Amino acid sequence: MVDQRNQRGKEIREFIVRNMDEHPRDIARFTSEHFRITRQAVLRHVRKLSERGIVTVAGRTRDRQYALAPIRESIFELPIAKEVQEDAVWRQRVRPVLEGIRGNVIDICQHGFTEIFNNALEHSAGVTVLTSVKYFPNKIRIMIRDDGIGIFQKIQAELHLDDRRHAVLELSKGKLTTDPKGHTGEGIFFTSRMFDEFRILSGDLFFSHTEPEDDWLIEGDKERNEGTVVFLTIDPDSERTRLQVFDKHSFTGSYGFDRTHVPVALSRYGDENLLSRSQARRLLARFERFKEVFLDFKGVATVGQAFADEIFRVFLAENPQVKIVYVNASREIKRMIWRAKGLGTE
Repeated sequence: MVDQRNQRGKEIREFIVRNMDEHPRDIARFTSEHFRITRQAVLRHVRKLSERGIVTVAGRTRDRQYALAPIRESIFELPIAKEVQEDAVWRQRVRPVLEGIRGNVIDICQHGFTEIFNNALEHSAGVTVLTSVKYFPNKIRIMIRDDGIGIFQKIQAELHLDDRRHAVLELSKGKLTTDPKGHTGEGIFFTSRMFDEFRILSGDLFFSHTEPEDDWLIEGDKERNEGTVVFLTIDPDSERTRLQVFDKHSFTGSYGFDRTHVPVALSRYGDENLLSRSQARRLLARFERFKEVFLDFKGVATVGQAFADEIFRVFLAENPQVKIVYVNASREIKRMIWRAKGLGTE
């Protein structure tokens, strides 16, 4: 009986920890409804977590807000200079915070941190880079902020793009770099797929990618943010490995980065419809560098005949070495694709 009580109490506290980020103000109500126990009983568990230093409490009564306290953390600012090396910063400042974490997660964190920190050192044209590494019971969150030109603005200028939002689309494809001699352009692409959540805030744009649902978001921000801020978040118990992510984007029989997944919704500006050939060409840019492209139509209800024709007839005729696979297409979009391929409408 005592063991059952202890096990139930453990389950309740684990539930509180897992859900506190999304329910900082109503975690007591949310937990009591889930387990069908009183709010007072839940608050006793919250108090235990607080006494153990796992939960912090701010405010009083109705304004009370709960948050998870980091188990360990490191916050530091360094100059952007030649003598600063990302591998040394990882070993000395970041790795100690993650002591005790499973090896595959350490591997992912090392990959993500060194890639993004190196980008700040070599491409931001900034003066300083601020880093925050926090290890919570339910997540590891790494934040890297530079005070440079801003990643979307830099890509727009270097690649002569019409709009900064176009830079987000190009980042999502991979193999994008403004320094082809020194970089492959794979760093941000693979980093965004390794972490549970990958976010970039720069200028007036916010870009977010989440795994494993592979959800994407791009939106304007009311306040303009100078430089670039990147957030990397992963569950410390994640079973994902770097090799799994690399393998997912390698075409059958190949060990290179030749398969990409492109969210078609990112090729839209605002709520515009995807109707024209010029919009399709914007989406198709650099597809010839891959062997297989997955076009994900999630969030897109319809496309125009010219848009579909440019992709599934014109481009494929000119680039027979590229295979285009479409997923999450509505019935209407499928009809347009079939027409472009000369397969009729059904």
